[in-house]
Amino acid sequence: MKKKIHTKVFGISGLARYASQQGYSISTYLIKKAIKDGQLPCRIVGKAYLITWENFEKWISCRSCPPEPKGGMACANQRRNKEGIVTSYRITVSEGYRSDGSQARRRFLWSPPYYGMSERDMEREATNAAYKFEERVKIGFKADSRLTFEEYAAYVLDLKEQTGVRPTTLERYLGMMPTINEAIGHLQLTSIRPERLNDFYEELKKTKNKKGAKARATRNLMNLLDEKGISNQKLAKAAQISASTVTNAVRGDPICIESAEKIANVLDCEVRDLFRNASTGKTLAPKTVLEYHRLISTILHQAEKEMILMYNPAARATPPKAKAPTPDYYQPDQMDEILNALENAPLLWKTITYIMIDSGCRRGEALGLKWSSLELDTGLMVIENNLQYTKKTGIYLGPTKTGKVRALKLAPQCVELIKEWKLEQMRMRLKQGSDWKETGMVFTKDNGEWLHPDSITRWLNNFSRDNGLPHIHPHAFRHTAASTMIANGVDLVTTANELGHANATTTAMIYAHQIAIAKARALAEAKKGGETE
Repeated sequence: MKKKIHTKVFGISGLARYASQQGYSISTYLIKKAIKDGQLPCRIVGKAYLITWENFEKWISCRSCPPEPKGGMACANQRRNKEGIVTSYRITVSEGYRSDGSQARRRFLWSPPYYGMSERDMEREATNAAYKFEERVKIGFKADSRLTFEEYAAYVLDLKEQTGVRPTTLERYLGMMPTINEAIGHLQLTSIRPERLNDFYEELKKTKNKKGAKARATRNLMNLLDEKGISNQKLAKAAQISASTVTNAVRGDPICIESAEKIANVLDCEVRDLFRNASTGKTLAPKTVLEYHRLISTILHQAEKEMILMYNPAARATPPKAKAPTPDYYQPDQMDEILNALENAPLLWKTITYIMIDSGCRRGEALGLKWSSLELDTGLMVIENNLQYTKKTGIYLGPTKTGKVRALKLAPQCVELIKEWKLEQMRMRLKQGSDWKETGMVFTKDNGEWLHPDSITRWLNNFSRDNGLPHIHPHAFRHTAASTMIANGVDLVTTANELGHANATTTAMIYAHQIAIAKARALAEAKKGGETE
C-alpha cells in the first residue's frame, strides 16, 4: 500500500504568511499577479484560491529573480503599531538598475481611506493601490508629498484661469478658498483623509452666513444726521461704502451688518443704538456646503490626474445632500398686477422686463442683447451673449451659461416696445454727440455704456416696493415662462431649448413639481372627457 503524501494547501493570505516564516519575502500582490498571469497553478473553490506549497516552490524556483520586487514588480508590506494592528502598507516598485548596479526603487506609503477598516479590506485596497502605483511608475509617476493643499490649490486655480474658466466661476472659487485654507490649507495633500473633510463639512453647516445678516436703521440715525448736518455722500465716503447703501439705510431699508457697523463707527455710536436686526443671519445651506465640497474635489481630482495622489479623498467623503430648490413663479393674477404696474414704468426698464417675461431669458442674456441679434421685422431674437460682472474683470460680455446659441420668437407687443426704445436710444445718441460710446448694445446708459447686470435687479426691487407688489426677482420671470410652457403641454426638449438648458434632464429636475401638476391635470381632463362620452 502506497503511503499517502500530504501536501500543504493555502489561501493567498495564508500562503504569504507561511512563505514569510520560511524565509521568503513575498506579498499577496505578487501571488495574485502570478495567478492572474497563469504562472502559479491554483484551484478555485467558490471565491477562494487554493495553492499547494509544492506549486509555490516550483514557481519560486522558476523565477529569474528573488521574490523581492524587481523590474517594475510591486511589493506591499504591512506596517503595524505597538498593539500589532495593521495601520498602513509600504508599497515598493523597482525601476530597474542604476549605472553603478544598484537597484532603483520608488516607494509609496498607503494609508486606509477611513478608520475602522478591517485587515481584509485593507489588504484588498492596498493590493489595488499597489497595482495602480506600479502602472503609474511605468508612465512616469512624480510624487511630491511636501505640497500643502493651499499651495496646490493656488496652482490649480491659476491653471483654471489659463484654460478659460468663467470669471464669475473663478471669483466664486477664490471667495471660498480662505475658509477652506483655514481648515485644511496647511495639510499636505497625502495627509488629507475623507473623515477630515467630513469634519470640515460639519463645521461649515454650523457657520453663520454673514451675507444673510441684515440690519434696519431706526429713527435715531436720520435724526443724528440732521443734527450733525452730514450728507449721505459725506457719510458714505467716511465709512468707505457706497452712497446707495447710505441712502437705503436712511430710508429704512435693510443693509448688511458690516455696512451698519461702519456707519456706527463713523458716527461714534453703538450699532444697537442706530440699527435693529432685521434678520440674524442663517447657517450655511446644504447647497452652499456642497459647493465647497465640489471645489475641494476638483482640486484633489487634479492631483489624482497628475499622479500626485493615488486616489481623490473627496470622492470618498460624505457631503450633505442638497434638496432641489422649488422654483418661484408668478400666478396669472400676479402677472396681471405686474403688467398693469409696468404701464407707467420708464421705457428702458419696461422693455427689458417685457423681454424677460416673454422669452424667459436670464437677466444677463437680456442685458447682453445686441442690435445685430434682433430681427424686428420677423420678431426673431438670437440669444448668444451674457452680460456679467466680477470685481477683477468688471462688466464683460461672455457666452451664455451653457455656451448654446438659441433663437426665440418675440410677442408683437414686445417687438413694438423694442422699436420704441430704438427710437429713444437714437435721440440719446444725438443728444450726447461725440460723448456717445458706441457698443452696439440694445440696452445702455444715457451715454451708450453697458448697464451693470445688477441694475435690473435693483430697479425691480424699487419697482415692487413703490407699487405695493411682493418682492420681484428677475429669475422668477424665467420660472414663470417655463411653468407656462409645461402647463400648456410643451414637451421637455422644446422647453429646454427655449430656456437654454444644457439638456432636458436639467429641465425635468428643476420643474419636476410643475410637470407632475401638468400630468395630473391632463389625466383629470382625459377622465372627464371619457365620462362625458
